[in-house]
Amino acid sequence: MSLIEDLFLSINPRFSSIMVVDESGEKQWKRVEVKLKDHVVVPIFPLGLSPESYDKYFDDYIAKIVADQIPNNQPLWEIHIFKYPTSNAAGVVIFKLQHSLGDGISLMRALLSCLQRADNPSLPLTFPSVQSPSKSNHILKSVPKILSVVSNTVSDFLWSITKSTLVEDDQTPIRSGDPGS
Repeated sequence: MSLIEDLFLSINPRFSSIMVVDESGEKQWKRVEVKLKDHVVVPIFPLGLSPESYDKYFDDYIAKIVADQIPNNQPLWEIHIFKYPTSNAAGVVIFKLQHSLGDGISLMRALLSCLQRADNPSLPLTFPSVQSPSKSNHILKSVPKILSVVSNTVSDFLWSITKSTLVEDDQTPIRSGDPGS
């Protein structure tokens, strides 16, 4: 909680603001006191289940929080901490952020700026990379991909030409076929 309060909230002033309408009808951001207990959610599920069982709980939980709206009377973010092992992770942290807080790139940049390396916090954050195969093996593996891209491009181009010159669009509620509509 101290990490969220000291680091996360200081990244962007909108993380501790709500949207209000001023006297002239314009929407403005207004700073408010953030009650972390309203924003940090730790769901409780039965203990001692298999990771596959927790996969089902996790999928259901994700479906539920995606459907729920964040109340407009509090800052528009939530953090969900799923403390149970799934088949893909020992635990999961989910940041639910309303898009008005920023675009995807700026939000990801802000969230990643909060992270540090566990082995040496003074070093920059790094992510594992895929080892590139040897040159000869790499070339052989890329031939089918190149042929697929070329084939798809030619196919799409020919279909586009055919559709625009020879084939008429199907009639739908949007395209009725009547010249006056």
